[in-house]
Amino acid sequence: MKKTFTINISGSVFHIDEDAYQKLQKYLQMLNQHFGSGEEGREILQDIETRIAELFNEKMEKGDKNVIQESWVDEVMARMGKPEDFMEGEIDEDETEESKPKGEDKTYTTAGKVKRRMYRDPDSRVFGGVCGGMGAYFGIDPVILRIITFILIFVTSGVIIPVYLLLWIAVPKACTTAQKLEMRGQEATVSNIEKSIKEEVDEVKASYKKFKSSDSYNKGKENAGRFGDVLYSVLRVSLKVLIIIFGVLMILFGFISLITFLTSMIVGHSFMDAAPWIAGIGPEFYVPGIANYFISSGSLTVLLIAVGFLVGIPLLGILFIGTKMVFRYNTNNKVIFLGALGVWLVALVTVIVVSLSQVNDYSKQTTVAESNKIECDSCETMYLKLADDNYSGRKNYYMDLDRMKVVTENGETTLLGRPRLDVERSNTDDFVILVRKKSRGASSEEAKDNVQQIVYQYQLSDSTIYFDPYYRLADGSRWLQQEVDITVKVPENKRVFLGDNLVKIIYDIENTSNTWDGDMVGKYWKMTELGLKEDSANNE
Repeated sequence: MKKTFTINISGSVFHIDEDAYQKLQKYLQMLNQHFGSGEEGREILQDIETRIAELFNEKMEKGDKNVIQESWVDEVMARMGKPEDFMEGEIDEDETEESKPKGEDKTYTTAGKVKRRMYRDPDSRVFGGVCGGMGAYFGIDPVILRIITFILIFVTSGVIIPVYLLLWIAVPKACTTAQKLEMRGQEATVSNIEKSIKEEVDEVKASYKKFKSSDSYNKGKENAGRFGDVLYSVLRVSLKVLIIIFGVLMILFGFISLITFLTSMIVGHSFMDAAPWIAGIGPEFYVPGIANYFISSGSLTVLLIAVGFLVGIPLLGILFIGTKMVFRYNTNNKVIFLGALGVWLVALVTVIVVSLSQVNDYSKQTTVAESNKIECDSCETMYLKLADDNYSGRKNYYMDLDRMKVVTENGETTLLGRPRLDVERSNTDDFVILVRKKSRGASSEEAKDNVQQIVYQYQLSDSTIYFDPYYRLADGSRWLQQEVDITVKVPENKRVFLGDNLVKIIYDIENTSNTWDGDMVGKYWKMTELGLKEDSANNE
C-alpha cells in the first residue's frame, strides 16, 4: 500500500500518493530553480501553482478518486509543459527520462489553442472591464466596443446600461494569469504564463521609464507630493467636521424624540404639537388613554412597557451613536449592542404575544335588535333629520377608525361611532324604527354584554325623527367592532323626507331610480310596491 501525503497547492488541500508526490515535488523544484526567487519569478510560480490546483480539482470532480495519482501528475505536466520545454538545457538527460511516465517512451507536447472563456479584463478597463474582456474573447479592439456601447446608450435610450451592469455582475474577472490566457483562447502552460507575466512587467517598466525620463518628472513629483499632502489635510479636517455635525444632529433628533415619546407614554402630553403633520391624531394624544379602548386592562401595562423598550432602545441607540461621533469616547460597543438587541427582541416578542392574545376577544359576534312602532296614524310623511353634531369641526378628536372617533369631553376620553341608516318598505300600515346593535367578544355571552354597552338615542317630535349622529360606548368599554344599524320602515303609499345633514349616516338606500345616497337628501320619497320613488310633486 502506497503512502499518501496531504499537500496545499495555492490554497487548495489535496491528498496525493507517494510516487505522484515525488514527481510533482521535483517538477515544482525545477520550476522554482528556473524562475528564481525574485518578485517576477514568485508571481509566475504562483500563477502556475494556481493552474495546477485547478487541473487537479477538475480531475477530482470528473472521477471517483480523491487521491492524486501519478498519472494525474503526468497529464498536468503534459498540459503545463515538461521541464525540458522551458529549462533550455538546465537539466540533464537522466532527469528528463525520470520526468516521463514509467513504462512509456513518449514525448509530451504543450497544448495549443483551447476553448475560450468569457472574463472581464482588469488590465484593459474603463469601468468594469466588460468591453476589454469581450475584445479579448472575440479578438476585437476594446476601443471599438466602447465606442459602440457609447452610441447604443443614446440609440436605446439607456437600455444598454442595465445590460452592461448585468454583465459586470455575471461575468467573472480574470484574476490569474491562467484566466487571462484562457480569455484569449491560449492554454495556461508554463511557457505561456511566463510569457504573459513578462510582457506585463516589461510594459509597466517601459511606461514608468518613459514617464521618469521626462523633464517635468521631478518637478511634477514634488508638486504632486505637496498637493497630495494639502488635499489629505483638507479632506481629513472636512470629514471630522461632517462627522461632528452629523453627530450633533443625531443627538438632537434622538433626545427630542425620546423625551416626547416618554412624555406621551407617561405624562400624557402630546408630541403631536411638534409633529402636526400626522393626520387623524389630535393635539392631546395620550397613548395609555387611547389604548384602554383597544386592549384589556390586564395586558395594557405589559404592552406599554414593551412598546417603551421597542421604541426607546432605537432612539437611545441614535443618541448613543451621536455622542460617540461628537465626543469620541471609548466603550465596549459589542457588549452594549448585544445587550440592547437582546432587550429589544424580548420587547418585540412581548408585543406580538400580547397582541395575539387580544385576537380571541373578537372570535364571536352577537346582534341585538330593538323595534319601535311610531304612534302617528295621521302621518302621511315622516321627516328624517340629523340631530346637532356637537363634535363636528372641533379639534378635540384623536383618531378615526372604522367610523369610530375618540374625543375628549369634560377632560375624559370617549369613544363614538357613526350609525348607518337605511329605509325599507314596511309590512304593516305603521312607521317602524328598527335598531340593530352588534358587537364581538370571546364568547356569545360576552359579545351580548358588549352590545349592552352601546348607547344610541333618537328623538321623535310630532312627525319628525331626530337621529343622533353618533352612538357611544359606556365608560370603560373597549372597541370590539361595535356597530349600530338603523332601518326606518315606511308603509306603502306614504312618504319620507331626508334632511340634508342625513348624508352623514345614510347607507346604501335602495330606490327605483338607483339614485346615489348623496343625491337623495333634501327630497321627498314615496314608498311604492317596488321601493322608494322620488315624489316629484312635493319636490317641486
